[in-house]
Amino acid sequence: GKIEWAMWANEQALAAGLIYLTGGIVGVAGQFRGWQFAAFGIAAGVFVCLLEYPRSKRSKGTSVERTGQYCFTVCVKAFGPLTSNYYVRALLHAALCVPGGFMLATVLGCVCLGIASLIYLSAAIHGEHWEPILHRKELSKRIGESIKKPPQNPPPRPPPELRRKKADHLETAAYDNPMTVAVSE
Repeated sequence: GKIEWAMWANEQALAAGLIYLTGGIVGVAGQFRGWQFAAFGIAAGVFVCLLEYPRSKRSKGTSVERTGQYCFTVCVKAFGPLTSNYYVRALLHAALCVPGGFMLATVLGCVCLGIASLIYLSAAIHGEHWEPILHRKELSKRIGESIKKPPQNPPPRPPPELRRKKADHLETAAYDNPMTVAVSE
């Protein structure tokens, strides 16, 4: 099968955004030298997380969306080719990761985002692009006849010819047990 590079890039970039954000928080909270790079790391991490949270629709198979991704999908879709083109995403992530290399607290986020950028570049080269997962209207599934009329008696059920008759006729209401039952004393 064909590898869907964008799926891997999306997971990598989301994780990188979280790592970048965390490193930025540590750098700002610790007032490290060059904490301004950490503040940029916070902003870049939040931006990357918002951009990468909505998963793309897969070309084959089922596309599983993240919980609550619909509102993010609408926002990302609104930017059109700016967000759906993976060459643009690769360049964007590459640019965003550079300032993170100037501070120890954000270096790991920088490296992870750089890797995500390379994976997005591979996805773009392979002709992939971001496709939104939009809610489908529920298709009315045909309900089988057995579901429309569920069984009236619990299993094991006798064959249809031996099933109970209506209780209107008490004589014929019971059915004969096809197996002989011996009473042991």
